[in-house]
Amino acid sequence: MKLLPLAAAAIVVGSTVALAQGDVPAAVKARQGQMQIQSHAISILGGMARGNMEYDAELASQAAQDLRAVSMLSVDLLWPEGTSTEEVQGTRALPAIWSDWEGFLDDWEAFNAAVDAVEAAAPNGLEALQPAIGTLGQSCGACHDDFRQSN
Repeated sequence: MKLLPLAAAAIVVGSTVALAQGDVPAAVKARQGQMQIQSHAISILGGMARGNMEYDAELASQAAQDLRAVSMLSVDLLWPEGTSTEEVQGTRALPAIWSDWEGFLDDWEAFNAAVDAVEAAAPNGLEALQPAIGTLGQSCGACHDDFRQSN
C-alpha cells in the first residue's frame, strides 16, 4: 500500500474525530494529525539518514510523498486565531504564531523548500538523502524554537 493514500486517510479520520470532540477545536486536532504524519515520515527518513535502518529508495520516496501531501494543507485552516496555548488546552502552538504570522509563514515556506529537497533526494541514494534530511530537521527546529511550546 502506498503511504500517500494512508496519509490522506489519516488526516480525514483525524479531522472527523476532531469534529466529534467538542473540547478541542477541530483545527487543533487536524494539525496535530498533520504533525504526527510528518513525524512518522521524518522518522523513516531520519532513520535511514542516521544509519538506524537500511536505505530503501521506494520507502524513502513514499515517506517524502507523505511529507509533500501534508505540506500542501492549508495553513490558514489549520492555524486559525484563537487556537494557541492561551485559548486551548492540549495544544503546543504559542501565541507568537499569530503575533508574528509572517515569521510563521516564512518558517512554513522553509519547511516546504526542505520537503522539495527531500523529495528530490529520496530515490537517489543515502548520500543524496542525508544532507536533505539535515536541512529538513533545521527547518522543523527553527519553527519549533519560535512557535511551539516546549514539553
